[in-house]
Amino acid sequence: MLTRAAGELIHRARETGNRWAAIGPDTARGRRFGAFGANSVICHPPNTLMNERYIHIGTDTMIGPAVTLSAGMVPGQQCITDPVVTIGDRCLIGRGSGIVGHLCIEIGDDVWTGHHVYVTDQNHGYEDVTRPISQQLQPEAPVVIGDGAWLGHGTVVLPGAHIGRHVVIGANSVVAGQIPDYSVAVGAPATVIRRITS
Repeated sequence: MLTRAAGELIHRARETGNRWAAIGPDTARGRRFGAFGANSVICHPPNTLMNERYIHIGTDTMIGPAVTLSAGMVPGQQCITDPVVTIGDRCLIGRGSGIVGHLCIEIGDDVWTGHHVYVTDQNHGYEDVTRPISQQLQPEAPVVIGDGAWLGHGTVVLPGAHIGRHVVIGANSVVAGQIPDYSVAVGAPATVIRRITS
């Protein structure tokens, strides 16, 4: 009985701590963001939050725990675009996901993701076999994820991807190109397997 009571106390303390440590628009951490909409939250604990002033979050959006939100490569970097990362209204970003922008990532309204989704607008160059990858150019291309899209667990979205409105991306897919509105895409690279028409 004592062990059960102590366990329950620990669980309640952890839940309370996570609530108190969550980041919202009225918290000191929340005010670092370029925009942080009403009723939005970044759950505790976040993973990495970097150069928040270049990140805009809409209203009623929930960003799960252990998520990385990053603009640029190093803390304090002056980015050439502002905002770099935009997350719309009523979005749900799953636990352990990473959104790492350098140029432009636009996530529309009502976008939901599973856990461990990775979105980036920059890749590593590898064409010059005489130089290490770390010394080559890192090409960038804007990423757009349309309103109402749903990205399954483990999805990777690469530079230049354009995911249309109300698109479903299957779990563990890799999106590198254009996925048209109202479609379902799966695989690596993600290919359309179904179009929803009315």
